[in-house]
Amino acid sequence: MRITPWWTILVIVVASFVACGSPGGAPGSPSQAGSGGPALSAPSSVPVSGTASAGPGIRQVSMMDACDGPTFNLAIGPGTCSRNGGVNFTEFVAQLTAHQSAGAWRNAPAQTDASLGDALTAVNNGGEVHTFTRVANFGGGIVPFLNDLAGTPNVAPECNSEGTFVPPGGSDSESLNQAGTLKFQCCIHPWMRTTVLVKSH
Repeated sequence: MRITPWWTILVIVVASFVACGSPGGAPGSPSQAGSGGPALSAPSSVPVSGTASAGPGIRQVSMMDACDGPTFNLAIGPGTCSRNGGVNFTEFVAQLTAHQSAGAWRNAPAQTDASLGDALTAVNNGGEVHTFTRVANFGGGIVPFLNDLAGTPNVAPECNSEGTFVPPGGSDSESLNQAGTLKFQCCIHPWMRTTVLVKSH
């Protein structure tokens, strides 16, 4: 299946940030549901922290997907998906076309409570690269092709300056320093969202 040159260029750019490599793993990139596929390591220029476990004062979100490595890598480019098996690229596009989302590409939980000062850690348990970006309002991401299929043509402004791309097995953390409702989304797959209600006490 042919894809827009812009999307191909984006994937190459993202892949250039993320070097393939994991014990017994195939090249990989954005997505997977469930167990962790081969992890990618990122150079120091990409601010990715190690995987963290949940504990007191820590809220954890799992970024998941179900990409099928062979078909995603063929359609988009080598290193796009580190998983073997899953949803093939044609079915992924069909799901987006029909529903404006692909169910296995999701943040879990989609909604959670937290206390002011807690840490929020998003762990990439998928096979593709994701972001976990705080936005004022949910919107589109940095990939026009996916924005069109997801019905999110207006890019969330925060995505234009996002510099933290989280490879499979990596994580991204931040302190919840503001009470109220905070919104987080993936700037590649913009339907992947989490809303956090932060309580002051």
